[in-house]
Amino acid sequence: MTAAPRKLSTADERRGTVVRTAIDAFAARGYYGTTTTEVARHAGISQAYLYRLFPDKEALFVSVVNHCADRILQCMADAAAEVRSGDPEAVLFAMGDAYARLIAERNLFMVLMQAKCAASEPAIGEAIRACYAEAVEYVREVSGASEGQIQMYFVRGFWCDAVTAMGVDQVDAPWARTLAHGLLHYAPESG
Repeated sequence: MTAAPRKLSTADERRGTVVRTAIDAFAARGYYGTTTTEVARHAGISQAYLYRLFPDKEALFVSVVNHCADRILQCMADAAAEVRSGDPEAVLFAMGDAYARLIAERNLFMVLMQAKCAASEPAIGEAIRACYAEAVEYVREVSGASEGQIQMYFVRGFWCDAVTAMGVDQVDAPWARTLAHGLLHYAPESG
């Protein structure tokens, strides 16, 4: 009996795997605190192969940011598609609720917070600005909301990010309840 030929993954497939694996490392330690050695180890590849897939750590991090941005846009699109009303507030609420559920996966939004902190690096700054530019234009297009409504939608999202990152929603104290008041919070799905 001969063994079945081993199917090798393509470089693009491997890049996708590395990006998904790198989310956890970059979310925990940020761009500056994460080494390519850690990312390669978690991805089950050598550091040399990592550098064949990505020219440098910055390019890898930008790919991770882009992946997270794509997931958020898909989440918003799915939520907006479910709304049966033309009311801008209904569309914004549905997208905000979907985002609140998505950020229960802490690492996704933590990568974007880390990207904001590393935005002084030109390529990272460009990637995080592109992420929000695309999101703002998408929200404008699908919601029909006013400039003020769109701005407040993103202000609320940034506030949700901050409250979630600090774990304020897990603190039972008056100050924490004040900061988390009116924000949607979902527990991460276990699985």
